[in-house]
Amino acid sequence: MHWIIVLCLSNKRVIFLKSIIVDLSISTEEFQRLYEGNVKTVFAHSIDGRSIRFPAGILRPFVLHSGIRGRFQIDFDEDNRFQSINRLG
Repeated sequence: MHWIIVLCLSNKRVIFLKSIIVDLSISTEEFQRLYEGNVKTVFAHSIDGRSIRFPAGILRPFVLHSGIRGRFQIDFDEDNRFQSINRLG
């Protein structure tokens, strides 16, 4: 698990974000089930072997004609709430 420290200057709070890295390979057909309402959660294993589940909707910006492929960093706050996702490669 990686930790990222974010300092909010407006209210002088320090927020600790947890980050996890996953490799994803999801076909267009599999991801289509999200739009049909059949899938709401993605289950995956991080590169360090931990299991993770997260809302499928966070992947929408990364959908291509070939589906979703690549390595992603997902950041969570100290309460394990989703904060951001970035494609790493």
